[in-house]
Amino acid sequence: MTDTEPGHPLRIAVVCLGNICRSPMADVVLEQKLDDAGLSDEVRVDSAGTGGWHRGEPMDPRAAAVLTEHGYDPTRHRAQQITSEWFADHDLILTMDASNYDDVAALARTPSDRAKIAMFRSYDPVATPGDDEVPDPWYGGPEGFEHVLGLIERTADAIVAHAPQLVRELTQ
Repeated sequence: MTDTEPGHPLRIAVVCLGNICRSPMADVVLEQKLDDAGLSDEVRVDSAGTGGWHRGEPMDPRAAAVLTEHGYDPTRHRAQQITSEWFADHDLILTMDASNYDDVAALARTPSDRAKIAMFRSYDPVATPGDDEVPDPWYGGPEGFEHVLGLIERTADAIVAHAPQLVRELTQ
């Protein structure tokens, strides 16, 4: 399923629309939780948006503030846009909502590329078929960013718990 050689780190990309709210929050949280679990050498995380409007920009200040309040460091993020080349560089591409999923799937060139795409919350132990998206907090207030962080933290914990299995499955 991967274009890497066995023994290379698992490479995960998290993707939302503009890469300034949800996916960078997931990137920062997931990287921190992998590092805390001693797995940062085995799993690498990137984030991107399906659109390029914010390319090179830092994270939305509201997203950064919520992360900072919860002990995460959002300062290194710069928005980037996913392209079809990302499939060769990543083993798993996790999208924040169905629209992002469809946009990423449209970039896939092969069945192998499409097999790398999943919804981020497909790892969330409490997600259900009608409730499997990370909602976009862009148009709301701080409570929306708090809600999104809660979803991301819970899902990131589950990804970290499954990381050793994912490494074996996707990089061997």
